[in-house]
Amino acid sequence: MSSVQSDPAEVMIESRGLSKFYGEFAATQDVSFQVPRGQVCAFLGPNGAGKSTTMKMLTGYLAPSGGQAFIAGFDISRDRIAASEKLGYLPENGPLYVEMTPESLLRYMGEVRGLSGFRLAERMNWVSEKCSLGEVWRKPIAKLSRGFRQRVGMAHALLHDPEVLILDEPTSGLDPNQVQGVRDLILELAKSKTILLSTHILQEVRAVCSRVVLINSGRVVFDGDTADLGSSEVEMESSFREKTLASV
Repeated sequence: MSSVQSDPAEVMIESRGLSKFYGEFAATQDVSFQVPRGQVCAFLGPNGAGKSTTMKMLTGYLAPSGGQAFIAGFDISRDRIAASEKLGYLPENGPLYVEMTPESLLRYMGEVRGLSGFRLAERMNWVSEKCSLGEVWRKPIAKLSRGFRQRVGMAHALLHDPEVLILDEPTSGLDPNQVQGVRDLILELAKSKTILLSTHILQEVRAVCSRVVLINSGRVVFDGDTADLGSSEVEMESSFREKTLASV
């Protein structure tokens, strides 16, 4: 039986009271927020705040101790396959089959997702171009730089043309030109997709995100428009420090 919610067209990502405990340690506690269709939402917090843990629970890679996660209206724990069809996920330092080339890896991943023939070729060509993989297309991933590996991971997340993207530090390891390319790509994708983006770079937040969810010590401490966090990068940094240094 499907667990599609009443209005899946509006809310594309939902964290409903997500908590994760390791013994007595709480990695996250009652994290709740929604991301509507077409929004680019920044997911911010200091190191160890619970960002990656929350993202892993939202994508089904980690089972929550409490709460629920929904992607495009599907409960990730009950309708994992249906939710996965709607979802593209780029984890921080995501694992890759390093003995394969970007071409062979993406072909394999596409086939696993049921792509074939012209559609698979079309999507592989598209992600190769958008992620600038042409010069390393047939090189073993083991020989690629961290930046190129990050771009392969991004290509994998985009390959099946998902409606929802969850990106954990997507510009990590990239040079300034590559960073700008990823930002431009995110802005292009935002025209048709819903994106949750984790980053430590406030300039990146101002450039591509209309909304910010900020967590500290595993709890949401701010949820609002990007402009409400600060009208400049300096103001945003000050607000970030104020909200994350305060006890919760």
